[in-house]
Parts: sequence; structure tokens; C-alpha cells
Amino acid sequence: MIHELLTVVPPRDDFIVAGDRRLSTEEVVAWSAEAAATLEPGQPTAFQLPTGPEGVVAYRACWQAGAVPVPLLHADGGRQKEHAFSLLGIDRLFDPASIRPSGDASRRSLVQVNPDDRALVMFTSGSSGVPKGVVHTQAAIAYKVRQYIQISGLTADDTVLFPASLAHVAGLLHGVLIPGAIPMKTVLMARWDPGEALRLIEQEQATYIIGPPTFFNDLMSHPDFSPSRVATIRFLSIGGSSVTPAFVHRAREAFDCIVKRAYGSTEAPTVTTCTNEDDPERMANTDGRAFAPTQIRVDEHGEIQIHGPEVTVGYLDPAHTAAAFTEDGWFRTGDLGHIDEEGWLTVIGRLGHKIIRGGENIDAIEVEAILEAHPAVSQAVALGEPDERLGERVAAFVVADGPFDLEECRRWFAESGAARFMTPERIIAMDDMPTMASGKPDTTELARLLEDSTG
Repeated sequence: MIHELLTVVPPRDDFIVAGDRRLSTEEVVAWSAEAAATLEPGQPTAFQLPTGPEGVVAYRACWQAGAVPVPLLHADGGRQKEHAFSLLGIDRLFDPASIRPSGDASRRSLVQVNPDDRALVMFTSGSSGVPKGVVHTQAAIAYKVRQYIQISGLTADDTVLFPASLAHVAGLLHGVLIPGAIPMKTVLMARWDPGEALRLIEQEQATYIIGPPTFFNDLMSHPDFSPSRVATIRFLSIGGSSVTPAFVHRAREAFDCIVKRAYGSTEAPTVTTCTNEDDPERMANTDGRAFAPTQIRVDEHGEIQIHGPEVTVGYLDPAHTAAAFTEDGWFRTGDLGHIDEEGWLTVIGRLGHKIIRGGENIDAIEVEAILEAHPAVSQAVALGEPDERLGERVAAFVVADGPFDLEECRRWFAESGAARFMTPERIIAMDDMPTMASGKPDTTELARLLEDSTG
């Protein structure tokens, strides 16, 4: 159970660092217990908080009270909140900011829960449709926390810098649960600022960071970046969007540490990754491997399917649940990939999200990998642009620190040996890639920019 991971807390003065605030384990435990006294067992409890101590306390209070946390994106304009309220039959948000310990709350007993009880309802981003309410059990979340700690060899001597939303599954794990279970120092950033992140890494002696490529690109391209400022980092785990081998090699050289890819989702957190002792080339060229008892397979259409203790039990909407599982109980991810003979997974695209040019199927991830292998290109996103004759053609948004136009793109793709139909027919230069709250490239916004520029 989750609360069993959080109840044995050796004292430390720097449990949570957020801005100019520095909270001890004792302060967090007492605050969470006092907040828990205001909640009802089994009750879905929604909160919409910036990345900070209040979010950590909201989660911990829910689990202590036996309530079900429902984290919502702080940056949400109202769509996710309205959808959550409608599905769960609730009408208010929980905010522990006004609650402070009275002195005896920490001695109140925990509400007993069962392994199969709901422990979390977390909504998907909804970037390509209606947000889905993903349900996880106590046993599933507790298993994933214990497994990740073991795989990455984390101890109380580690410090995580977490710069994204706690309303995402990575935030739940690396901003709340894993640090609380060890416990170790958690450095939270309410707003992403690469210069401030570099200062915090150096000042707080951060040892690992989890996030999408956007964060690491921003750090490496910042004028204040230097290997000495990130010398305490022992590994980076990068996922959340397409991660190319070229990007991993570039990050490994810049940070001089272990850099590994990982694959997972709200429905199945960190399904594949690597231990820190695995082959560095496996870390760069694949998205890792599953660890028993979790299993992965690829069906006849190339779709990745998962079976394991961390997989969601379903969605709030039964229709979504029925569509997401095979007859033999495997979760259908909607992602395309292949698995080699030794079980290493490589994600190659999204089912139904291919670029189809003149009848040829093109994986956007493969186009992005070729683009990012160019020495001037730090980030790329490929999209399909409507074309009257071909149906679609390849357009690419690129962030580059040197000359990279359409002519150079054509030369580079020809030199790489890529099929001619894969070569982007339009290059849109960007100073910065628009991102969602998770740090993933905002493909909805990019598609809008693409439409506006051709309209």
C-alpha cells in the first residue's frame, strides 16, 4: 500500500526545496496529517496546484485519509476540471495551503485500505481528444515506486530536480512518491527556467533529473551551462516524447553522465527503462526493457501491448476501458514499436498517426531522428501537411543553432540514405518549441501554426 511507503520517515531538514522554502520531513508529515483530517475515506479529491509543497501534501493527505487524489493540471483552462467534475460527481477543489498543523494531527491513525482500492485518478492530457480518467490501485502504484528505486539504485543520498507538473505520472513518482519512500531531497520548480535550474543543480547537488528532451535541450543551450555546474548529476532519464540516439549522445557528452531513454504513460508508468549498469548504446538506441513480472509484446499491426502489475485497471468511462484491453487482458498502448530478440523495445511511432504521403507510410519519429542527427539541429517535430496531390507531405519544425534550411535538409537526408519520400518538403525554423505542461512538444499548437502559415 502507498501509505506504507510514506510512514517511516527518517528526519531530514531539506526534504522539499521549492523557491525560498525549505521544508523538513517533520513539517511535511505534520502538515499532511492535519490536511488528511479534513478529507473523507474513499472520496475523489481533486486539486489543481502549481508544482510545490502544497501538491505533495495534497497527495499525502489523500492517502493518509484513504481518499482518492485527482490531480489536475494547474495550467488547465477549465476543460480538464469540468470533465473531471462531471465524471466524478464532485464540485470543489482541495487546497491544503490554508491548513497548518495544530500539534496532534501527526498522531492520528491512518485509514486502512486494500491493495485493490483506488489510489489515484489521473487524467491524460487530452491533446488529441477528450481527457481520459485513468484509474490506478494502491498495489499498482506502490509496486512501481519500489521497482524504480531498485532499478536505479536510489538512496537517501540522492537529490531529484523535478521541473514539471505534479499532475503528471512522472510528477507523482519522482516529485512525490519516490522521494517520500526513501526519503531524499526533492527540488521542485513551479516554473521552468533553465538558468534557475542550473543554479539549483549546483546549489542543491542534484543527482538525477527526469523529463522530456525539451528540458535538457534548454539546459545544454543556456549560456551559463558548463560541465562543472552539473557535475553532481549521475544520470538523466529521458522520455515523454520521441527521443533520438543523436540526442542521447549529445546529452551524454554535455553532462558527462549516464543518459537513458524510458517509455511509459499515464496508464502504465515507466514500462521500459535501463539499469545504470546497462550498455550505454542500448540506452541510446532503444527505449529500454521491461522488468519481470511486466511483459511487453508487439501485435501483428506493430502495436505495443503491456501486461504487468503497474498497468491501469481501466478508465472512468467503461467504453474507454473496453477499447483499451485485448481479450486476454493486455493493455493496448496505441504506440508502434519493435522488440529485439533480447527484449529491448524501440518505439517508432503512434498507431493512426503516421504521415501518409502518396500512399507511403512515414513514421514521424524516424524523420525526427534523422533531423536531430544533424549537428545544427537540437530538436525537431515532424507533422503531416495536407497536400492536394499527395494527400500529405512532410513538414518539420526545427530548433537549430546553425544554418538549416530546406536545401540543407534535402542534402542531409540524401546523405543519410533515407528514402526520398521521407524528406521534409517544408522546414519551419523555431527559436523555441511550444510545449505542454508535461514538457512534451505541443503538437496541437504546432499543427495550428502549420495551418495558419498555409492558410
